[in-house]
Amino acid sequence: MVIRFVSGVLVAALVLSVAACRSEPTQVAEAPAAAPAADASHEGGHVGARVFFVEPKNGATVKSPVKFVFGNDQVQISPVPQGEVKEARADVGHYHLGVDTDCLSAGTTIPKAEAGATPGSAGSWIHFGTGSNNIEMSLTPGPHKFSVEVGDDLHRAVEGLCETISVTVE
Repeated sequence: MVIRFVSGVLVAALVLSVAACRSEPTQVAEAPAAAPAADASHEGGHVGARVFFVEPKNGATVKSPVKFVFGNDQVQISPVPQGEVKEARADVGHYHLGVDTDCLSAGTTIPKAEAGATPGSAGSWIHFGTGSNNIEMSLTPGPHKFSVEVGDDLHRAVEGLCETISVTVE
């Protein structure tokens, strides 16, 4: 009698564990969010979106040339359209790297590097209008600050899509 009871419990446990392994998560349908207008303000930010440095990490000590790689969550990175751009596409941007500078205010036009400036010049911004996410550049030894910022097709800073790190170059 005890053997039947124990066998019954084991069979029931086995059936329940197999059923649990086969169950699929419940999916809840969400209402689609309305897309903002192409000329929407950048002051609202992108909820849950972020941009960051994959490498180097904040506080790292690195050797020149330094390789920078950018990443993002919930942001569409795309090349700037060819030709004259008159308005920005909604929810689309590209990277900009600021050298020894902080993030810019939302809606501010990200400045282009001055004529003759080399990548890595202090206070300059490098535009990644091709949609790329990396660069390798030579830097002078010492402490440096870098900001990766997403700009729209008109090179305007997007609210909340900037990160600043500090590194030391040996």
